[in-house]
Amino acid sequence: MSWWENAPSLTVLITFFLIWVGCWLPIALILTKVLSWTPKQPLQPQQKIILVVSLYLLAPLILLVICSLTHESISSYGCIGNFWILSSLFLGFSLGVLSLAFVFGCQLSFGLCRLKVSNLKSVPSTLFSVMLVAALVGGVEELVFRGFVFSQLEQNYSVWMAAVISSLIFALLHLVWEQGETIPQLPGLWLMGMVLVLARFADNGSLGLAWGLHGAWVWSIATIDTLDLIDYTGKTSEWITGKNKKPLAGVAGIFCMGITALVLCLFLNKFNFA
Repeated sequence: MSWWENAPSLTVLITFFLIWVGCWLPIALILTKVLSWTPKQPLQPQQKIILVVSLYLLAPLILLVICSLTHESISSYGCIGNFWILSSLFLGFSLGVLSLAFVFGCQLSFGLCRLKVSNLKSVPSTLFSVMLVAALVGGVEELVFRGFVFSQLEQNYSVWMAAVISSLIFALLHLVWEQGETIPQLPGLWLMGMVLVLARFADNGSLGLAWGLHGAWVWSIATIDTLDLIDYTGKTSEWITGKNKKPLAGVAGIFCMGITALVLCLFLNKFNFA
């Protein structure tokens, strides 16, 4: 038995993130040169996507290294390779799209925003590329935070404490990219993390449902932002619709998380609070 098999969960987590960032930094430095980006300039959407993809493609490889050290299977983190994860993925994606459609539908009906119908014609041309990035982001973040981080914390803490801490880490690490826009979203991001933990419980420990939800939310919001599909009317405070046009930074995003959590509770037969 190696030392890593009995290593404290915090040690394993810190090691994972240090290796992940350490391996990515040289790649990021090369990419910033290629993209002609400097810290004094704001990241453009295409530049950010390239950096994010390079970071996220590394995560599963680093996680496999950690699994070899701790002698754990990646399936113990909810990454179960069978047909049912695909059905859960589809179900989660459908629920994620419907939850956001309901929230934006309410805002449209109350006159809080307008749909730019003329921009809808651009959706087919960006559908595949945005969905591919959304699937990668959603899948990797679920594997890392609801899979690896949550499972490691659960070894030393109660289920709810592990959920709270893993969701807090998930929210705070979003500050790496855009602090100004992310800070108002922190409570919403934390709540999103909690809802996605609930999704893993609803899916009997598998990450399929959480992955589908996460991917759907990323895809929907990225499509709306990229194609500028929504125009807010200003009839109410942006803290209702979402500060800086980010739903999670307002009541609308919190409401979306709430109705999703309610639906997920219907999937649960029981809770384990141990």
